[in-house]
Amino acid sequence: MFRLILVLLPAAAQVYLFLCARRAILASRLPAAARRPAVVATGLAIALLFFMNGYHLLGHLRWIDPPPVARTFVFYLPAVWALGSVFSALFLGLAHLAAGLAAGSGRSRDAGGPDGAALSAQPADASRRRFLRTGVAGLAVAPFVLSGYGAAWGGWAYEVCEVSVPFGRRVRVVQLTDIHAGVYMTRREIRKYGRLAASLRPDLFVLTGDFISNSPAFLPECLEEMAAVPARYGTFAVLGNHERWYGSQRELKAAFRKYAIPLLINAHAIVESDDGPFAVAGIDDLRNGHPRLDLALHGLPPSIPTLLLSHRPEIFPQAAARGIPLTLAGHWHGGQIKIAFPGMVISPAHLRSPYPEGMYRIGESRLYVSRGVGTTFTPVRINAPPEVTLLHLT
Repeated sequence: MFRLILVLLPAAAQVYLFLCARRAILASRLPAAARRPAVVATGLAIALLFFMNGYHLLGHLRWIDPPPVARTFVFYLPAVWALGSVFSALFLGLAHLAAGLAAGSGRSRDAGGPDGAALSAQPADASRRRFLRTGVAGLAVAPFVLSGYGAAWGGWAYEVCEVSVPFGRRVRVVQLTDIHAGVYMTRREIRKYGRLAASLRPDLFVLTGDFISNSPAFLPECLEEMAAVPARYGTFAVLGNHERWYGSQRELKAAFRKYAIPLLINAHAIVESDDGPFAVAGIDDLRNGHPRLDLALHGLPPSIPTLLLSHRPEIFPQAAARGIPLTLAGHWHGGQIKIAFPGMVISPAHLRSPYPEGMYRIGESRLYVSRGVGTTFTPVRINAPPEVTLLHLT
């Protein structure tokens, strides 16, 4: 249903924006002979941008490391248009609705005075009309400007978030999640995040799923860069929903074996640290895989602390009930596009999950949800910067 809405809502926005543009062109000062070609050209441009973005979202695109010009005009421009058009259509619709209500109210007042006599029509205020047209134009353009900012800057202005968590062992953990390797996250950008992770000198390096965007063709280069990050106690990974959507379990396991990254699918490993042993457990994706927390923890002695890796954070109540001191997750990108009001945050993640980002606690158990570094459905991030997480376990 969510993916269907992601298709139908932008499609409706394209139709509405075309009708608005058509009306504006036909009412403009263009020569009469040029108006119809302008309407046709506008419709074709809107349709082209919409279908280019739709093809990228729904197709299993395998164009690895496209040149910058192609990334800009073939991928980013349609994506910015698709997102901006939804909010532009929404704002324009609200503005037109308000104008219609105001006009209706004005006609009602002009119909007659208190004694039933008709009121004289007020002269049109040309400056007021120009002001209103400028305001409406600003409402139409602002979402595209904001989307462009979110793609060009908001999606790359990463943060290193440091968190201290009691765990019973002193371990320096670096978490990367939601890399989403693809045309919006090329090998060059993945390498940048890999080098950043290495510079944080992790004892333990953990990867909590969604390595790819929409094709397993991007997985090998992603894993090769992640395998280059040194960690004293090793690297461990779990799968996300995108791996389950686009890859078979056989090819996924083969890829992780090739790059010597242990993949924990309802399994665990014992790590011998300077402070004593601890366990790293991982479960399959909660919705698209076959998660078995009991299997992941089977045979673990209760005397050693366990770090649980899960792509989705909704496992947390079950983990807390099993006495797991720390769970690490991702999936929600911190909302990716987030609007904050006093006392309230609105985003797809904040509407759909009780654990969209940050730290949560149930009793002595804690959950940390990283915003991750990649994007999904659109390369735009607003108020949810990419995150590389450094956890100081004590």
